[in-house]
Amino acid sequence: MSKTPKYSSTFIFEVGALDDEFHRIDTEIAQRARRIKGFLGEEAWHNERTGLHAEVYYWSSLEALRELIGMDTHRVAKSRYGEWLGGYRVVIAEVTAVYGDAVLGLEHRPEPER
Repeated sequence: MSKTPKYSSTFIFEVGALDDEFHRIDTEIAQRARRIKGFLGEEAWHNERTGLHAEVYYWSSLEALRELIGMDTHRVAKSRYGEWLGGYRVVIAEVTAVYGDAVLGLEHRPEPER
């Protein structure tokens, strides 16, 4: 992560019947989110014991995060979540500090600025 994030958005959900349409929409949202100016990185976590999955995105600004929230494909996914997921929870947080290896766990992040 080339910059310390100012915000994180975490989507935590109970994994349900994830069909091809879910994966197509999820992939499109992720690919488009990564192109938003202000996207800083992403990581995902899955707990086999509880069946919960978490997607965490890091942002340089609320405006960048709002761009994801306003995305047409994101609105479609939100309206259809009951087809694919059990319960879900979204946590939007202001990041006050990051310690240690800033990129540990990040699967996707923009190239460092040169």
